[in-house]
Amino acid sequence: MLRTLLGPRLREDDLIRGSLILSIVKKNRVRIIGGAWRSRLVSFPPRRDLRPTPDRVRETLFNWLGQDLTGKTCLDLFAGSGALGFEAASRGARRVVMVERDPVVFRALTSSRVALDAAVVELKRADALEFLRDGGGVYDVVFLDPPFKADYWPRLAPLLPPHLAPGALVYHEGAARPVLPPAWTVHREGRAGQVAYQLLKWA
Repeated sequence: MLRTLLGPRLREDDLIRGSLILSIVKKNRVRIIGGAWRSRLVSFPPRRDLRPTPDRVRETLFNWLGQDLTGKTCLDLFAGSGALGFEAASRGARRVVMVERDPVVFRALTSSRVALDAAVVELKRADALEFLRDGGGVYDVVFLDPPFKADYWPRLAPLLPPHLAPGALVYHEGAARPVLPPAWTVHREGRAGQVAYQLLKWA
C-alpha cells in the first residue's frame, strides 16, 4: 500500500529531476556561430564565474576582426567554455592557444577539442598570469574574458606587450571598460547589457 501511494510521487520527482538536469545540460552549451564548425555545440561544466561571451557580442567581435582569421595566431587566456578560442579556430586561425586553470573546465575543453578534431588548438592548464610571465609566445589576437567583475586588467596590461605581434589586437570583456595605461588605445568598443567589451591596440 505504501509503495502504491509513493509510486506516482516518486515518478513525478524523477521527472522533475530529469527536467532540471536536461535544462542544465542545455544551458551549459554554446554554439559556434561561424566558419568550418558553424552551428556545432560546445559543452562546459556549471561554474559560478563561467559566463560564455553572448552570441551577439561574439558576432560583433568577429565582424571587427574581419570574420576570416586565416593564418592568425590567437591566445584565449581565460578559455572557460572555449567559445572564443574554438570560434577563432573555426574561422581559420593557424594556431589557437587556450589557457585554463580549473581542472574540470579543462577536461571539458579537452573533450570539445577531440569532438571538433581541432588540431590547431593547443590546451594549456595554467594560471593566466603565470602563463604570461613564463613566456607563452607571440600572438596576432588575444582574447581576455576573465571571471566577470574580476579586476584582472591592471595585472595583465604590463605583461601583455611582449606577447603581441606587430598590429596585434586584444579583446577585453568585463563589467566595465578598463583604465588604459599609456600606449594602449581603444580600437572598437560596445556594450550588451552588463557586458562592456573592447578591441584594444598597444603602441
